[in-house]
Amino acid sequence: MISRRSLLKNLSAGFGYLAFASLAARQAAAEDKPTNPLAARKPHFAPRAKRVIFLCMSGGPSHVDTFDYKPQLAIDDGKQARYGGRLLKSPWEFRQRGSSGLWISDLFPSVAKHADDLCLIRSMNCDQPVHTGAITQMHTGTAQFIRPSLGAWTLYGLGTENDDLPGFVSISPPSGNAGVYGSAFLPAIYGGTKVGRGGRAARFAQMQPSESVPDLKSEHQSRVAQRKQLDFVQSLNREHLARQEYSPEIEGVIESYELAFRMQDAMPDVMNLSGESRETLELYGAADGPTASFGKQCLLARRLAEAGVRFVEI
Repeated sequence: MISRRSLLKNLSAGFGYLAFASLAARQAAAEDKPTNPLAARKPHFAPRAKRVIFLCMSGGPSHVDTFDYKPQLAIDDGKQARYGGRLLKSPWEFRQRGSSGLWISDLFPSVAKHADDLCLIRSMNCDQPVHTGAITQMHTGTAQFIRPSLGAWTLYGLGTENDDLPGFVSISPPSGNAGVYGSAFLPAIYGGTKVGRGGRAARFAQMQPSESVPDLKSEHQSRVAQRKQLDFVQSLNREHLARQEYSPEIEGVIESYELAFRMQDAMPDVMNLSGESRETLELYGAADGPTASFGKQCLLARRLAEAGVRFVEI
């Protein structure tokens, strides 16, 4: 028979052990945590994909004209809609494609040949009536509040595979809507690096094969002088950070400056398309013609992904 005193004594010792084990586990986790916020991390589950290329083609054909087959819409054609206006059926026919029987309209005959390689999510919905709000909601989950974007969350969770390149690159993002590639309340280092400008697609069509990011390299200072200047600025930033004790904004600035310096060597090589064969350019539609702009962006996205960039958006 155990006395009350002995029971309480044993329990208190047990709680002490649990507390020690918890502290030890936290210390071990802290020691294993990388000091570089962009360092690659192990996911919770075995990944089937290492990188993401996200094609955001807003303003294209409607979902009911491409992949979202709605036979009832043809029946209700011309009827009054709930919020005004009249319903309009798709002018294109839908057919089941491939062994999977995926419904794809006649608008995309070439895409239809790859139906068995596609995963189509039909459960998406949106309550925004205009493009700007809808695009923000698609990237962040909400149009009312400031939230991290898809790429920022991906980079925050998995880190990058190349310390000399941004982990998240947004190619020609929409103008005036930085939230689609922003980090919101996450540290600034997880925000996307913008390449090109939204609304200027012709810019990529006219881009020379060896052209890189504008203003990436200084025309007025040598690399050694830049390094000295950066070290001085970073020393001031670190002093300010030490006084603040905790400031994600300052930490993000420090990491961004260092990344920008390293990008001077790595980024031009990735963006240089002169080494691509004529056959590859034609496969991407990047050689010439109306598809040259988008084709070059797709080719650049592939090169960035191959170089270790975790999330690329076009």
